[in-house]
Amino acid sequence: MVSSTVVSGDADRPRRWRDAWEPVDAKTRAALDQRWNELPESVRTPGQVLGRFGIGCEGTHGVFPKCDFACTPCYHSADANKVRVDGEHTLREVEAQMAFLERTRAPHAHAQLIGGEVSLLSAEDHAAAIEIMRRHGREPMSFSHGDFDYDYLKRLAVTEEGKRRFGRISFAVHIDSTMKGRRGMRRAPDEESLDPYRQRVVEMFRRLRRDHGVRFYLAHNVTVTPANVDQIPGVIQRSHRLGFGMFSFQPAAFIGDERRWRDDYASLEPDRVWAKIEEGAGSRLPYEVFQVGDTRCNRTAWGFYVGDQWHSFVNDQDPKDLAARDALLAHLGGVHFRAPPLLLAIRLTRVTAAHPRLVPIAAGWLVRTMRRAGGIRHLWREHPVPTTFVMHRFMHAADVKPAWALLQRGEMSDDPRILETQERLLACSYAMAHPETGELVPACVQHSVLDPQENSILAALLPIPRRRGVGLIEAEATDLEDAN
Repeated sequence: MVSSTVVSGDADRPRRWRDAWEPVDAKTRAALDQRWNELPESVRTPGQVLGRFGIGCEGTHGVFPKCDFACTPCYHSADANKVRVDGEHTLREVEAQMAFLERTRAPHAHAQLIGGEVSLLSAEDHAAAIEIMRRHGREPMSFSHGDFDYDYLKRLAVTEEGKRRFGRISFAVHIDSTMKGRRGMRRAPDEESLDPYRQRVVEMFRRLRRDHGVRFYLAHNVTVTPANVDQIPGVIQRSHRLGFGMFSFQPAAFIGDERRWRDDYASLEPDRVWAKIEEGAGSRLPYEVFQVGDTRCNRTAWGFYVGDQWHSFVNDQDPKDLAARDALLAHLGGVHFRAPPLLLAIRLTRVTAAHPRLVPIAAGWLVRTMRRAGGIRHLWREHPVPTTFVMHRFMHAADVKPAWALLQRGEMSDDPRILETQERLLACSYAMAHPETGELVPACVQHSVLDPQENSILAALLPIPRRRGVGLIEAEATDLEDAN
C-alpha cells in the first residue's frame, strides 16, 4: 500500500511542477472570472482591476471588537467595547474566516487583521494570527492606532530567542484628530499636533528593521470630517517623507455607534476631499488609471515621490502609457507576485515567452516614466519612494440596510439613492467572511447590518469583567464620557 502511494505520488510530480509553473493557477483564474462577472456593467472599465488583476481585499470581523480609544466617529457598534479581547477566540475565528476565504475565493489575497485595536492582543497571539493568515495564502495587514511601545512591536516580530518570526510586516496606522485616548494627547486640537506621534510610529518600525532586519510597509489612515478636511494637505506635506507607503483617507459616514455622530458628514463630497488630497500631494492624482471597484467608493492613485514631487506610475494622458496599462492587466493579472523568487521568475519568463511584445512595451514605459521624473541622474540623487493615495467612502447605514435587504431577495431598487448603494455594494472591493452561513459580505454591510447583533452576542460570550462591584465596565465608562 505504501509503495503504491509513493509510485502514484512520483507519477503526479511532473504534473504538479507544470501546474506550479503556470503564471496563473486555475483556481485564481476561476476566481478572477467570477469576480468580473459579478461586477455591474458600469464598472467594467479599461482600468478596472477587480476580476482582472486581483479579487480585492479581505478583512476579519468579530475577532477582537474592543478598542481602548473613543473616536468620533466610530464605525463599530455600541456593544463593541463590552467584549473582552480573548486570544483563543481571536485565533479560532481568524482560522475559520481565512480558511473559508481561501476555499471560496482565491488562493492568495490581501487581508486586513482588523476589529477593534489589534495591539490589545498579546504580541504572541497577534503573531499567531498573522501566521494563520499567511498559511491560508493571505498577505496580512494589522490595523492599529499605533499607540503601543517598541517592546510590543519587537515581541510581535521577534521571538524571545532573538529569531525573526517574519521577514516583513505590514501595518495600517490610524492617527488623526478625531481620535480620543492617545497617551500624551488624549484630545488633539488639530492634525499638526499629532505629527510627533506619526514620526514616533515610523521610528519604531525603522528601529525594528535596523536591529532585527524586519522590513515593513506602513499605511497611514485618516478619518475625514468637516473639522479636519481642510487640514489634509498639511498632513501629507509634513508626513510624506517619514516612511509611509500609503495615505488613506476615509470620509466619515453615519455608520456604527450613533453616540459618536457629531457633524454633517453629508457635506464631505468626494470631489472636495480628493481635491484636498491632490493639494497635499502637489499633483493631479489620476484615480481612473487603475480603478478598484466603484469610484464612488474608492479612488486610488499609484505613484512615487522624487523629493517633494509625486509622479503617477501611468500617465493617463499618454496613449502609450495606457497601452502599457492594458498589457499589464491583460497578461499579468492574477500572477502571484509574492511567490518564491525563483518560481516567480519562471512564471514571468513564461508570460514573456508567450507575449514577447511585453518586453518593448515595458521598456518604453520605463524610459518615459524616468524622463517624466527628471531623468536617471535626478532619480539617482533623489531616491524614488513609492507612495499610494487612497480615498475610501463608506456608505450611510440608513442606505445600506434597505439596499442589502433588497439584494438578498435578488431585487434592485427604483429609488436612485438606494440603487446607487446596491451598485456600490455589488462592486465592493472589501469582503468579510461568514463561514457559519457561507456568506461573503461587503464591509459596509458588516458595520451597518451585522456588527450590532454580532457584538451583542460576543458581549455575552466574552464579557469584560466588572471591577470592584462597580456597575459600569471600565471601557464603557470611558466611551460614555466621550460620547456625551
